[in-house]
Amino acid sequence: MQFTIKDAWLPATLTAPAMTDADFAAVCARYPELVFETTGEGKLVVMKPAVRNEGITSQLQAWAQSGTVFDSSAAFVLPNGARRGAHTAWSARTDVNGSRFCPDFVIEVRSPRDKLSLLRDKMLEYIENGAQLAWLIDPERKVVEILRPNSDVEVREGLANIEGGGPVAGFVLDLSGV
Repeated sequence: MQFTIKDAWLPATLTAPAMTDADFAAVCARYPELVFETTGEGKLVVMKPAVRNEGITSQLQAWAQSGTVFDSSAAFVLPNGARRGAHTAWSARTDVNGSRFCPDFVIEVRSPRDKLSLLRDKMLEYIENGAQLAWLIDPERKVVEILRPNSDVEVREGLANIEGGGPVAGFVLDLSGV
């Protein structure tokens, strides 16, 4: 697959032919300066690499006594076939290699160029595929959108920190560095 996308157009969602895991890996390898995801409907999402969120990941890692913490370099093949990444995620599972699964908890941080509607769709896709809690953090608006299965989206504004519940009960994220 050959294409050219100007930075100003990113992130972009493209209609692409169905890809095997090998096809997807080849596209990723051909364009290492970009990050690729696919939705459950097979759309190809093209983005610039995320700003590293070591602070968020290290806070989650310090809390986690078990399970697996993932940073922004991780990718998940969700049960619906979507290939997704997150800035930070956690799963109670420790046997995660080579299987389709969804982490229990996902954090996504919106960058100024991210389209909010696309991030909301992504977080809903995580919830629909088994995530028990997802936080969409928008530093520019100083808002955290909290998603849970079978619940309306909860919007919290102006927080200094946010406390997890459900799968990450007891985890508190300091938002001052976000």
